Amino acid sequence: MIFRRLSLAVLVLSAACQVLSAPTPTPTATATLTPSNTPTSTSVPPTATSTATPTVTASPTITLTPTLTPTPTITPQPTVGFVFDEWETVELPASIQDGLETPLIAFINENDRDTVGNALTPQPATNVETLYYMSPSSSANRVPILQLDSSTGNQVYISPDGASIAYFKQTSDGTTGLYILDVTIGFSGRVLPVTSLIQRGFPSEPTWSPDGSQMAIALATGYDMDIFAVSKDGSSPRNLTRHGAYDLYPSWSPDGRHILFVSDRERCPSWIPGEPGACDPNTTTPPNGGNPFILNVESGEVTQLSNQWVTDPASLRWLNANQVIFTSGDPAFGDPERTLWIASINPTQAREVRLTDGSDSPIRLVETWSPDGSAVLFQSAGASTEIVLAGSDGTLIGRTADLTFPRFGMAASWAPDGSLIAIGGVDGQCPYGITVLDNTFEFVTRSSPPPSACDPMYSPDGQWLAFTGVSMQRDGRVDIYVAGPNGRGVVNMTGGLRGQIELLGWVGG
Repeated sequence: MIFRRLSLAVLVLSAACQVLSAPTPTPTATATLTPSNTPTSTSVPPTATSTATPTVTASPTITLTPTLTPTPTITPQPTVGFVFDEWETVELPASIQDGLETPLIAFINENDRDTVGNALTPQPATNVETLYYMSPSSSANRVPILQLDSSTGNQVYISPDGASIAYFKQTSDGTTGLYILDVTIGFSGRVLPVTSLIQRGFPSEPTWSPDGSQMAIALATGYDMDIFAVSKDGSSPRNLTRHGAYDLYPSWSPDGRHILFVSDRERCPSWIPGEPGACDPNTTTPPNGGNPFILNVESGEVTQLSNQWVTDPASLRWLNANQVIFTSGDPAFGDPERTLWIASINPTQAREVRLTDGSDSPIRLVETWSPDGSAVLFQSAGASTEIVLAGSDGTLIGRTADLTFPRFGMAASWAPDGSLIAIGGVDGQCPYGITVLDNTFEFVTRSSPPPSACDPMYSPDGQWLAFTGVSMQRDGRVDIYVAGPNGRGVVNMTGGLRGQIELLGWVGG
């Protein structure tokens, strides 16, 4: 009986332990059986002890290692390196290779069809252009220098002495680039494998030293533009400016000692990320020009010429070894004025030129300076457009509204001795025949079309005046004409050629 009771107690305690969620208690049960005449029953109930208190352990917290956020960087644009490959020889007469002692006319003839008997018969384009040198004394003395694809257009750049020629050649076989022809040995090669002479949106025309031994050109680097020079044989390429700014429009001085250029370095010290004062192209608009600077080619010293902002590369050029001219302001960019400037490099000094009586318009266009810098001819463009001749001191020499050209529609050339000025139109918009004035603004010659006269250019020796003429009697054909320095004795020099004619200028002499 006692044994049965003990067994029942054990079962009850066991069930109770199953209900608890804490650790299983250890039951203690003691049963003592003592035989006696008087039965004694001692029963000590088992004690269930639970001392384990559940502890809630917090889940471990994951500490994130800080990640460095990379600073956005600007990817540098691809740059082009100088090469000298794609060599070829060019057959030239000894009279050209030995040097051009007298001035010759350089021009391009595109799509010539001289093998077609009837000039009125329609013919497909040849897609070929030829560069010629021609004596002004006889059209028979016309020498073909280079034959190129017509895609080259007028991208032909000739040294003043005519002995070095840079030209852009575009092909479909991977040989596109800028080439140099050494006329003295009849050998050419590629020096820059560029696909365009537009660099970062800027026209990048090569310019030659006076002796034709070196070519300078502005090229895009990783973040900006620098001016480079290379010898005409493709050797010794070097960065002349090596600056983080945009350096543009190089031009050699007549003595070859200096290069005139513009730069935005005063507004933006650098476009290279990480350099002091660097501009961020993500927030800063690239420049549309720069201030004029002078580079001493031998020492590398750079001097700022003026704080004026120059956007027109055609206006930036040398008058002589000590004087340069440039313009500031451009109506195309919304400027209310276009001002004329003349500067000396020794001492460094720039001054604006305008009529002292204030009678000229604030917009002065297509300026043409006398060789000694004493006078300038320009269009005064206001409510009406007139031609003004002014002294560099602001005195009025003469003016006329009789010659009516649209804005930027006039071209003029001074004779080398400064005694005569020839005037014509541009781009085929040429309403007058050749017109010549003297330096007091008196008419010397006023002719009527045909031919109408465009782009007059005096020869370096002053003995000839070349211009392109449009003859409406020949279906608007453009030819090159020459005349005496006074504009008289006009002769057609290219009437025997067909296709399109473009006058490049005078070389040699």
